[in-house]
Amino acid sequence: MKEIIGRKVGMTSVFATDGTMYPVTVIEVLPNVILQKKTKEKDGYEALQVAIEIRKRKELTSL
Repeated sequence: MKEIIGRKVGMTSVFATDGTMYPVTVIEVLPNVILQKKTKEKDGYEALQVAIEIRKRKELTSL
């Protein structure tokens, strides 16, 4: 399975050649960064924590 991660920017409409209007969602997709990898051995399940926006270090809070 392939996934894509993004954030909703807004809504707009597109029109088909026959004049039919279709509402669409606009998604912004940025490069993904893996922040943390969970493993079955250590955490009891498998998962990835990802981020799509890079923040300045001073804007981040401690976990």
